Amino acid sequence: MLLILVGALGATMLVLQAGDRIEVVKVTQEVQAGESLKDSDVTSVMVAKDESIHYVEWSQLKTIQTYKAKSTIYPGTLAVGEMFAKKASLPAGKASVGLALKEGQYPSDIKAGDVVSAYRVGTSGAGSNNSGDSTGSGGTSSSGGALVENARVNAVEDESDATVSTGNLSLTLLVDQADAAALASAAAANEVAIVHVPGN
Repeated sequence: MLLILVGALGATMLVLQAGDRIEVVKVTQEVQAGESLKDSDVTSVMVAKDESIHYVEWSQLKTIQTYKAKSTIYPGTLAVGEMFAKKASLPAGKASVGLALKEGQYPSDIKAGDVVSAYRVGTSGAGSNNSGDSTGSGGTSSSGGALVENARVNAVEDESDATVSTGNLSLTLLVDQADAAALASAAAANEVAIVHVPGN
């Protein structure tokens, strides 16, 4: 009789534990390192509560949206606190480069998360009259090669700023450290054009 009571009590506890569920955040769109979660990136799901797993509860969504992903988070992943940090940290071997671009130097539909290439374009054509070589008139990209290939756009200036009226745009690219110096140099000379990578 005692064994029956113990068995029944154990079964009851399992049912109660299975019923102790919480609403948590599930990622539905790929989120890159350094990005914050957007409403369109997530949905809510119910899971069994487990104190050993630091799930991001649905009620904490607005708070976690002020944090940055430490690494790429793929669709179908349940968000946990260890995936996020208050400040974005760069992946190993990567550098963040800021660009100030004029209208015509970037795609009009560019947005954070896009994969792009950066090309050096000559802007000093007027000064090429005194030079007969190709470098003076064609900038430094006469070979057609990109300064940076497959760079990821980390941030784009808010459209509510002066960008709307001037056509100027500020953005930040995540690039390999080896490419950072050349890109920064071209950016300082205002000789950078950004193009979307095919398929992006």
